[in-house]
Amino acid sequence: MDQGTTLTQFIIEEQRRIPGATGDFTSLLNDILTACKKISCAVNRGGLIGILGSAETENVQGETQKKLDIISNDVMIEALDWTGHLAGMASEEMDDPLPIPDMYPKGKYLILFDPLDGSSNIDVNLSVGTIFSVLRCPEGVENPSVEDFLQPGTEQVCAGYALYGPSTMLVLTTGHGVNGFTLDRSIGEFILSHPDMKVPETTREFAINMSNQRFWPAPIKRYVDECLAGEHGAHNKNYNMRWVASMVAEVHRILTRGGIFMYPADSRPGSENGKLRLMYEANPMSFIIEQAGGASHTGRQRIMDVKPEGLHQRVPVILGSREEVEVVVGYHGDGKDGGREVA
Repeated sequence: MDQGTTLTQFIIEEQRRIPGATGDFTSLLNDILTACKKISCAVNRGGLIGILGSAETENVQGETQKKLDIISNDVMIEALDWTGHLAGMASEEMDDPLPIPDMYPKGKYLILFDPLDGSSNIDVNLSVGTIFSVLRCPEGVENPSVEDFLQPGTEQVCAGYALYGPSTMLVLTTGHGVNGFTLDRSIGEFILSHPDMKVPETTREFAINMSNQRFWPAPIKRYVDECLAGEHGAHNKNYNMRWVASMVAEVHRILTRGGIFMYPADSRPGSENGKLRLMYEANPMSFIIEQAGGASHTGRQRIMDVKPEGLHQRVPVILGSREEVEVVVGYHGDGKDGGREVA
């Protein structure tokens, strides 16, 4: 019986279209798939094997880590450090890049990852995910430094995420559109289930944490107020609000039925430049959204054009259906935002 196109088959077929391809990138993606399968299994069995709850430690961001944050980070490292395809790794959970051990060969790629996005949802059994971004290591560099990772989003070779929900999915772009694959546990393979995913140009849904409303810049307040006004407001249509507290889940919903996701900079101490990490979250998700026909912006600048200044740099994020993003971006530049600069 035909099981459909596996992700491995899909990647190999894509590789054959590239003259001179060596297969290194294909092998790297297969290693990432293995890690995502292991994390999916740990997430699904967390309550049965005693790995839910807090680890009572903090990561580099000053956030309390869940046990599964640490486990997922270890799984990613153990699946990738020995393969010979990477020159270095960086994780949202670690202060500095992780060098490849000297006992293993070095490859030509760099990877950055958020091993378990939305981990605050774990204990209440809601969707979480893994986000990754692949870059080329600069020519001639054998031991990459922080600066070698600080490439703008336009330089990404590949970006993707795994969603651990009712089913486990992997969504991927290599710069030629976006495709979604669902894990068939009966055969242990990701199967192409959502080919050529596209973000609807307009929407009737928005996602934002309304509890922070009093801290938002004026352009965000203006847009959300207009959404709440419904068919009597400036957009002449009724909106629904969504908020999952997992960027993977928010982006996946936008890919499947449209919408706009906003995590703006605000006036709270520590949030003046936004909350989401450019290298681990904003860049890879922006690559995916743009490849699916959507848009992604800080309000002042296209996210993938931002020149990174630090490995854990934060930026405001406005992404999703193109028409809605353009409205919000327009509000930042029309002189009615109270003069507050947003990065």
